Amino acid sequence: MEFWDVYNVDREKTGRTWQRGSRLPEGEYHLVIHVCIFNEKGEMLIQQRQPFKDGWANMWDITVGGSATVGDTSQQAAMRELEEEIGLKLDLSQTRPHLTVNFDEGFDDIYLVEMEVNLNELTLQESEVQAVKWADEATILQMIQQHEFIPYHTPMIPLLFAMRGQWGGIDRHAYVQVDK
Repeated sequence: MEFWDVYNVDREKTGRTWQRGSRLPEGEYHLVIHVCIFNEKGEMLIQQRQPFKDGWANMWDITVGGSATVGDTSQQAAMRELEEEIGLKLDLSQTRPHLTVNFDEGFDDIYLVEMEVNLNELTLQESEVQAVKWADEATILQMIQQHEFIPYHTPMIPLLFAMRGQWGGIDRHAYVQVDK
C-alpha cells in the first residue's frame, strides 16, 4: 500500500495523505518524478516495463519514474526510484528539477542527468523493469509511433533531448553503483 502527500495548487503540502489507487479530489495533487539519463552520445537510457505491470505493460519508458511517497522531497523520490528500479545511486539532494510539468492530478518533476552507465552493471527491479537500453531521439519517436514506447505528449521527448545540455550543476560522475 502506497501513500502520497496531498498538495494544493500552489504545491504546498496540505498535511493530508492519499492512498494510491483512487482518484484525488479536484484541486488536490500529488508529486511524480522522472529521471532521464543521457550518455555522451546523446542517447537516453530507457527501460521496458514488465508485461504484468499495471498500466503501460511491456512498454518502453524513460529511465525511471514514480510517485513521491509520504515525506519524500522531489529529490528523495528521484534518488529512491533510481536505486529501486535500476540499482543506481545518484546524489540529487542539491539538484532542482530541470522541468516541472503540471498534469490533472499533480506535478511531474523531471531531472536530466548526463553520465556513462554500464548497462551490465545495473540491477533491474524484477517487479517493474524487464530490460534497459540506450536509444536516440529518432528511435524513441519511432517507438512511440509503433506503440512500443509510452506515448508522452508529442513535444515532450524532443524537449527532453533539447534540454539535455542544461545540467544545472550536477556532477555527472558523482554516482555510486549499488552492490548486486
